[in-house]
Amino acid sequence: MRLDKFLKVSRLIKRRTVANEACDAGRVSVNGKPAKASLHVKTGDIIEIVFGQKTVKAEVLSLAESTKKEDAKEMFRYL
Repeated sequence: MRLDKFLKVSRLIKRRTVANEACDAGRVSVNGKPAKASLHVKTGDIIEIVFGQKTVKAEVLSLAESTKKEDAKEMFRYL
């Protein structure tokens, strides 16, 4: 699954276009390397997102094409 789609489906970032812009600006890294929106993520990957002064680190636990809001939290865990 593409990184921008995972960020949107898992609700780490609310909109796919915003996820795309964050990747283009270099604010998202996967496994310690800057990532483009088209990067394919897999379970076990560590995603790090920089929101201004705050940094969010999460591990990918599962992938799904779509999910309900309640189930989105099960797709990742914060580190």
